[in-house]
Amino acid sequence: MVVQQVETETLANFDLFATSSKSTAQTLVVLIPCHNQERFIGSVVLKAREHADRVIVVDKGSTDTTAAIARSAGATIVEGDKTSTDAAVMNVAFKQALEFDPKAVIIMDGDWQRMSEQLPMVSAPVLNGEADLVVGSRYVENTVDIPHKRVIGHWALNSVIDTLSEVSMMDSQSGFRAFSKQAAEKISTGGSVFTANSEQPSTANDHKLKVMEVPLTVHNTEVPKRSVVNHGMQAFNGVLKLVSQHRPLLFFGVPGLLSLLIGLVMGFAVMGTYQVEGSFPTLLTLGTALLLINGTVATFTGIILHTLRGYVIDYATR
Repeated sequence: MVVQQVETETLANFDLFATSSKSTAQTLVVLIPCHNQERFIGSVVLKAREHADRVIVVDKGSTDTTAAIARSAGATIVEGDKTSTDAAVMNVAFKQALEFDPKAVIIMDGDWQRMSEQLPMVSAPVLNGEADLVVGSRYVENTVDIPHKRVIGHWALNSVIDTLSEVSMMDSQSGFRAFSKQAAEKISTGGSVFTANSEQPSTANDHKLKVMEVPLTVHNTEVPKRSVVNHGMQAFNGVLKLVSQHRPLLFFGVPGLLSLLIGLVMGFAVMGTYQVEGSFPTLLTLGTALLLINGTVATFTGIILHTLRGYVIDYATR
């Protein structure tokens, strides 16, 4: 799937003023996941309410006054605790958003890096029926000043996710996204917000949803809350989950075939030793048998899961 990258000039053709006006016919719900963002959350909620019918703040166990400030600003609060996973809290928020029968559901950060003023730009393609999933991209027009090490990391992740999901995106890790009602019903949040960003393009492709990227401006107001290594490991975890669930033939089949190949090579060595010495080398024989068994099981597991996944997707998309 080729994702349409829309530049600012093209977006001007959308009726942004019509889509930003509040009406029951085109209910817009904004979800704002945050943790300890009392500094910005009030302003973000107030700005978001200028464009949205409902604002739901997803408080992931904040220890400050984030929830109280957001509630005072007019947001509905979905609270999690230290034992709640990001996925559990976000899925509850998605379900609550769907209760309002929205035309579009938008996810944005509460740290002021993604500007609320850009809500009409991100939501317009969904409200106009042009897309089911819209990603606010930092790289469509390259207008955002991002440290080089993060650019390199994003490029690497984008390349891997593009290959695995068959969806070509310039910014697969952007947290500013708009979903049509259909997309919000089909795309759930798994693991963490970071792993969800990696999984959603593949899920959208499976359900034949239209994906679009629009240019995004980001405020780099402060030092990132997560280190590059921590963010990278969480995203890598999402990639592993993406491969195992969405590409089981690749995840199990390739290691399985490699194990079989090494096992066969070792098997020839075992037979050579037997012909020369008249006995089987114990450790080499056991290692060969283990590799052949594991390789066979992994290969057939990949084939079976790949077939079952195809049946499930066909059934779900009927």
